[in-house]
Amino acid sequence: MSDLLRLIVRFALFILVQVFVLNEIPALHYSINPYLYFLFILWLPFSLSRFSLMLIAFFTGMTLDWFTHSPGLHAAPCVMIAYLRPFLVNILIPQQGAEMNYKEPSIKSLGLAPYATYIVLLTIIHHGFLFTLEAYQFGNIWYLIIKTLASTLISLLLILLVEMLFSRKQKFITNT
Repeated sequence: MSDLLRLIVRFALFILVQVFVLNEIPALHYSINPYLYFLFILWLPFSLSRFSLMLIAFFTGMTLDWFTHSPGLHAAPCVMIAYLRPFLVNILIPQQGAEMNYKEPSIKSLGLAPYATYIVLLTIIHHGFLFTLEAYQFGNIWYLIIKTLASTLISLLLILLVEMLFSRKQKFITNT
């Protein structure tokens, strides 16, 4: 399967699972909302430019916004994590490291600790920004923090489950 077709299928699956499965789960005490769709952005290839990454992230967020009738609510956090992703990848892996040997981020390409840091930080940033926009206030900061952390934990469990169930075959770019 070509890389483009694989990305299109992955995009469709993440959006459909988010819209028709995860969004239908009632929020537990209005504080836990599971999100998985942004994992599509985190799994995009290293070779994409920052502009392409942000454009794809905007399209991903707007697609979910179209389904949920919330213009821009998901697009803004998606663009934020797409903008921060290259900085985080450069910090977590050495120069001439995994991005030169592998096509996309994974446990195998980054290593367990850097990959876990990558996923956790970008999930917290995504959820924190999303829930701040959703509440549109900092009036009840403790509620915002609890909602962000609880939703982050549930999302991280879902990401771990997806990583375990659907292992991705890593393709080498070079033989170094």
